[in-house]
Amino acid sequence: MRFLIVLVSVLMVLPAQAALDWELALDGAQRSEENKSRDVYRHPRETLEFFGIRGDMTVVEISPGGGWYTEILAPLLMEEGVFYAAGASLNPGHPYYRRGLGKYLQKLGDDNDVYGKVIVTQLQPPLISDPAPDGSADMVLTFRNVHNWMNSKTDQAMFAAAYQALKSGGVLGVVEHRAKPGTSLEDMTKSGYVTQDYVIKVAEQAGFTLAASSELNANANDTADHPKGVWTLPPRLRLGEEDRAKYVAIGESDRMTLKFVKP
Repeated sequence: MRFLIVLVSVLMVLPAQAALDWELALDGAQRSEENKSRDVYRHPRETLEFFGIRGDMTVVEISPGGGWYTEILAPLLMEEGVFYAAGASLNPGHPYYRRGLGKYLQKLGDDNDVYGKVIVTQLQPPLISDPAPDGSADMVLTFRNVHNWMNSKTDQAMFAAAYQALKSGGVLGVVEHRAKPGTSLEDMTKSGYVTQDYVIKVAEQAGFTLAASSELNANANDTADHPKGVWTLPPRLRLGEEDRAKYVAIGESDRMTLKFVKP
């Protein structure tokens, strides 16, 4: 009985974590109507809840691209958390990455109320391999990037950098376009679709343990064998008007959603 009273007393004095502001994160003015329309395919709230997001976490987003998920993560973490956005090097060796980083920084600068606390770091192995201080992160996230890392032959280094940034017990959350089992490495790189087994293998080689998988972002209508790879489908629709209605009807790609843990 004495132990129970002490435990209750301790719990009563612990600060309560504020509820996550999903209304601001998903429906705030920082999100365009175009981006909101993709929620039906990307399930951001359900995906982040599956990974175990909390507002007091230190979170790293690797390769944030145009900032689709940054628009959601920044408001969720702005009050109690720390948010690192790990983009390309300032001197990447290719204008594509420099242009992309410039647009991303402009986006953050245009809404300081939402993005003012985002810490922008660089991650582009072998030039730079520390997206956050070693062992500081509770969670590392990356969305639809593994195929790009494979193309630049940095996938193993990227997973290793995520492992290095995480605390013991920290979570790596990965969403990636899913190839059919048995797809060759060459076809993965060309199509943008990656087999689930390959992602698990590379993560395990970096030291991670697979904790759970989800079909939240699955799409049974996607055959993963399109003329222009994953970019045939929305939002890219690389074939233009050719068979546009067909690909719009399929929707965005079939995706794996994997939760790894650093032991």
